[in-house]
Amino acid sequence: MTLQQVLYALTIEECGSMNKAAEKLFIVQPTLSSAIQELENETGIKIFVRTSKGITPTPEGKAFLNDIQNLYRHYTLVKQKYGDDGNYRRKFGVSAQHYSFAVKAFVETAKRYDMKQFDFAVRETGTLNVITDVGSLKSEIGVLFISPRNEKPLRKLMTQYEVEFHPLVKGRACVYLWGGHPLAKEPSIGIEQLEPYPCLSFEQDEDDYYLAEEILSENVYPQTIRVRDRSTMLNLMVGLNGYTLCSGIISSDLNGEGFTVIPFREDTENPNSVMEIGYITKKNSPLSQMGEEYIEEMRRYMSAGGIIACTQPE
Repeated sequence: MTLQQVLYALTIEECGSMNKAAEKLFIVQPTLSSAIQELENETGIKIFVRTSKGITPTPEGKAFLNDIQNLYRHYTLVKQKYGDDGNYRRKFGVSAQHYSFAVKAFVETAKRYDMKQFDFAVRETGTLNVITDVGSLKSEIGVLFISPRNEKPLRKLMTQYEVEFHPLVKGRACVYLWGGHPLAKEPSIGIEQLEPYPCLSFEQDEDDYYLAEEILSENVYPQTIRVRDRSTMLNLMVGLNGYTLCSGIISSDLNGEGFTVIPFREDTENPNSVMEIGYITKKNSPLSQMGEEYIEEMRRYMSAGGIIACTQPE
């Protein structure tokens, strides 16, 4: 059965005449009759009979026509959506831990395209969601970090969801706080200096240390506050002199210039650690042009200005 045969049968039912149907389809009647004969042979039913009123569907034919009408209607909708003049909007999505540089790269990439032709999505979300979103192709790219503490369980999750990790940049833990914080002018900050202030972290749906978005999350901090979004975290940094531990790669364009990052000073009980930020993609799934541009935009942004950087030797 072909879509052409389906169209022929539905047109005959609509017109009630072979001749009128052939005229509407811009074909000759013998071609139409032959196509319907082939369709009846294939389905094993008599679809039409001739009556004094013209061509009429048989009871079996009527049921068959109802079924293929739904099929053809769906085909027409798909054709309208994906055709040259269709209304289909191409999709591009990114899921990321709460990294302002990932959002900034998304902004710069999306600006190159006609927003009317795309269905964009950028999701700042928990670590597990970043992996599952890419694994299910809900998002084309995910952005997260691995470290010696979380690498083994995260790579196990990545294998489970058939995604692979691509490194972008390495860094050691830095303390991120607002410019008016009492410790903002320190050349480095140790854990004992942070005890009077609340440690801020992003809440995860699953309470496992290896899903944390903050490096050194395994340490015990006297005061902790969990938040869901980056804006709330920034407000708490100002309002409560809170801080968080991060890579030090911060977008001043999005977070503002009133914040700073300072190297975390390790000691014997609280060693520093290397975190490697990168992106994940679905295995054996080629990136779109926009996906390639987004990754290049992240690389460009990290290597150029526009970030507050905290650099330390590994």
